[in-house]
Amino acid sequence: IKTSHGWIECVGCADRSAYDLRNHATYTKEKLCVRESLSKPLVTEKLMCETNSKVFGPKLKRAAKPVQKYLESLSDADLTSIQSALSTDGKATVVLSGTPADGEYDITPDMVTIEVRTITEHVREYTPNVIEPSFGVGRILYSLLEHSFNVRAGDEQRSFFSFKPAVAPFKCLVLPLSGHPSFAKPLQDVARRLRVGGVPARVDDAASASIGRRYARNDELGTPFAITVDFQTADDGTVTLRERDTTKQIRASIDEIVELVKCLVNGSTLWDDVLSKHPLVNTSTNNSTA
Repeated sequence: IKTSHGWIECVGCADRSAYDLRNHATYTKEKLCVRESLSKPLVTEKLMCETNSKVFGPKLKRAAKPVQKYLESLSDADLTSIQSALSTDGKATVVLSGTPADGEYDITPDMVTIEVRTITEHVREYTPNVIEPSFGVGRILYSLLEHSFNVRAGDEQRSFFSFKPAVAPFKCLVLPLSGHPSFAKPLQDVARRLRVGGVPARVDDAASASIGRRYARNDELGTPFAITVDFQTADDGTVTLRERDTTKQIRASIDEIVELVKCLVNGSTLWDDVLSKHPLVNTSTNNSTA
């Protein structure tokens, strides 16, 4: 993500392939694989090495299991080389390393049978590859804050976070125009309706500060919408709805404003759509209320 510090890495994706699961399976002796039933059986031919336990074990003794495991892990090309050596020289030498029975061991024709066999698979087993993503949450949050930080045109002291409603800590501010006693009931009613509707709302009833100052400090918190209860609310039951980024306001009934906020928060309605259907409230008489 590009920030004021340049491009910073926030997400790393490691392709672990099947390394981790294969090692877990090796040390736990448990199969960590996916079993997929095939609609059509898969028929293949494979060069396989089968040991004669009556001869193989007594000759190799404690090295029998490591040598058998080694032979079973060989590719078709390696098995073909051993088969050729058994035919021409009467024996083939295998070398073990990294096992408790390291060393050279001779394999004779009576100990093993190497031949092509037909294998029919009804179930496919495979170890899935793993992509391991790592997210730097701190860097992502910092980038979100920096990208969302703005200042009002012509006034660098009036800053605000332009969070989308989906990520804003509080979706809506509910505040009274002043400390008049008649504002208390509609104020709590609006806040209750928002919270019941699933909209996190914050009540700012510190009426000692001006309405403009209360708008500004909640803009700094990134609260996208503000509902104001004023003297007209007591007369006709309407309130104003203010949008943080544009500072534009509309007026409507409490029921309509609460529904609008719900739609704006869940993304089903955009602020431009709201402005196209509702007249703006004239705030020019007191610019501080913006």
